[in-house]
Amino acid sequence: MSGQFWKDKALNELTHEEWESLCDGCGKCCLHKLIDESDNDEVIHYTDVSCRLLNTKTAQCSDYANRKQHVPDCVVITPDNVYDLDYMPTSCAYRRLAEGRGLASWHPLYHAGSRVPMIAAGMSAAGLVDSEDAVEEDLELRIVTWPLRDTN
Repeated sequence: MSGQFWKDKALNELTHEEWESLCDGCGKCCLHKLIDESDNDEVIHYTDVSCRLLNTKTAQCSDYANRKQHVPDCVVITPDNVYDLDYMPTSCAYRRLAEGRGLASWHPLYHAGSRVPMIAAGMSAAGLVDSEDAVEEDLELRIVTWPLRDTN
């Protein structure tokens, strides 16, 4: 990969390696989300409950390559569907680029792949979530607002 490729190419022009490197690894896309069906605006509510494959300490998928086999409804973000995924967190690099907002200053691509600035900015789910396998209460009781934060 060379330079700031995301500034020079359309999303559908990226190589597989470039596309995958856009993921900041925050883990927020792996959180269970709820939509209030009685709300006409269909507001998305994030919970602090993650997919069972998410390592809750690192916010990394424990079986990324095979995740669809284990979690059939896991969303695979592609250049074809990225413009329709408005339920992704506003801080998501894919969503930011699709909306023409560019990458956030804490994104790992600006820091030689380091996730430390992202974690320091409070943009990671690492250490803030519980696995769905460890949660017994209703998801409605686990609604949180921190995944909605977005900073530059």
